[in-house]
Amino acid sequence: MSASEKEASPVLKAGIEYGPLILFFLVNFLAPLGPLTRVLVATGVFMAATVVSMVVSKVKLGRISPMLWLSGALVVVFGGLTLYFHDERFIKMKPTIVYAMFSAMLFFGLVTGRPLIQMVLGSVYSGLTPEGWRKLTRNWALFFAFMAVLNEAVWRNSTWDFWVGFKLWGAMPLTIGFAIANIPMLLKHGLNAEAAKVDEPPVE
Repeated sequence: MSASEKEASPVLKAGIEYGPLILFFLVNFLAPLGPLTRVLVATGVFMAATVVSMVVSKVKLGRISPMLWLSGALVVVFGGLTLYFHDERFIKMKPTIVYAMFSAMLFFGLVTGRPLIQMVLGSVYSGLTPEGWRKLTRNWALFFAFMAVLNEAVWRNSTWDFWVGFKLWGAMPLTIGFAIANIPMLLKHGLNAEAAKVDEPPVE
């Protein structure tokens, strides 16, 4: 099987993008450990699984996406700080920084006339007009800014388990729902209806 065929595999793609998060959730909710130990073990598993997903992406797809590089680097850095200081606040901050950086990059592309999101989703949203890419870039930039603020509000005013639950039952559905909500706008701006499908940036 060629690299391009493997890249199109939904199972492979889902495993690379969501595998580390799934393991993080499973360890956090199922491991019979004390509160702090559970935080540290779940964080360590998340770090290791993220590195593995990057290796798999490189071996199976021949590349590591810019978003995966950024997310992976921040997982290692903030996860490492969590383990070193035994402080869960560092790993809780990581999604805020990822969301804020994604938002800033998209706004930069919008201002400079370069819809950077097209580099990520160009093969998915075929036929989309320049105006469609501009609106999609604006929408995701605003969404990521909102998610950065929301993550800060949640982790600063809740327990560890509530924050983890928010990532699973809040952040992921919000991201998928937002991607779906953009489809009607994209169809009005040239999106190939036959190729249209939900494909959103990674959830952190």
